[in-house]
Amino acid sequence: MRNFFKKYFDRKNFMIGCSHILKMRQSYDKISTLSDVDYKVFSQNGEDGIIDYFLYSLKIEKPNFVEIGTEDYLESNTRFLFERTACRGLIIDCLDNLEAKVSKNIKLWKGDLTIIESFINSKNILDILNNNNFNQDVDFFSIDIDGVDYWILEKLPNSFSKIVVLEYNAVFGSELEVTVPNIEKFNRTDYHYSNLCFGASLKALINLMMKKNFVFVGTNLTLCNAFFVSKEYINQININIPDINDLSNYTNSFIRESRSIKGFKNYLSDKNRIKEIENCEVINIKKNNELIRLKELL
Repeated sequence: MRNFFKKYFDRKNFMIGCSHILKMRQSYDKISTLSDVDYKVFSQNGEDGIIDYFLYSLKIEKPNFVEIGTEDYLESNTRFLFERTACRGLIIDCLDNLEAKVSKNIKLWKGDLTIIESFINSKNILDILNNNNFNQDVDFFSIDIDGVDYWILEKLPNSFSKIVVLEYNAVFGSELEVTVPNIEKFNRTDYHYSNLCFGASLKALINLMMKKNFVFVGTNLTLCNAFFVSKEYINQININIPDINDLSNYTNSFIRESRSIKGFKNYLSDKNRIKEIENCEVINIKKNNELIRLKELL
């Protein structure tokens, strides 16, 4: 019975989402920021609406996509794409029995979806993409693994996709250019009980992506995912390009997902979050990838 109602509500959600997206497309030429198109269907937050805006602006009807960090595909950045366009994609996650779990949420016959069950890291990312023929002609790329995202991105070639969405850690603030160390099987809870020391700062990701020929174009409303467009296609995007000299508007997040040393949610906010992880070791990219305790940078 639970499965029946889940499928029913998923279908209703999909239909409502399609209707909303088609209506919003009539105003795409008038929007100025990504918050204007922020809308959730199957993504965790409002990524679905933003992704459609970029794909529609670039006239991409059936995108080739890569998404790293999908869990069971219940909430992900590419599920709505796959269900709506029956396109070709690659998803990667270390969840056990991944294909079986994904198949409970989507119809695998509906498109060409490659499912890789693997703990992704900087050593295997290129092999996985090459071996599955996703090393070129990628339209949309997403990574959200709460860990060594920066080091994985560093291994990718320039202009590896047309559109990219990257999770960043707003707790690190707007000025620091830091990431967690390149630990092969990084786990954010194991690294620090608070779950707050993970990933990379927004500034670190923007500077890395600039070297790879991408332009930062904004974030979602919840301030956890940053969007980038390849320089080759940026002229097809109408929104105002953010000033990267002041990122404070993109790191002033109010999300409170911290946990106590006993594993219970304790809802730390503002400066209490970074205070909680000040003794964690991070890589200071600005200073030759120096390993340093976070409090020495604050």
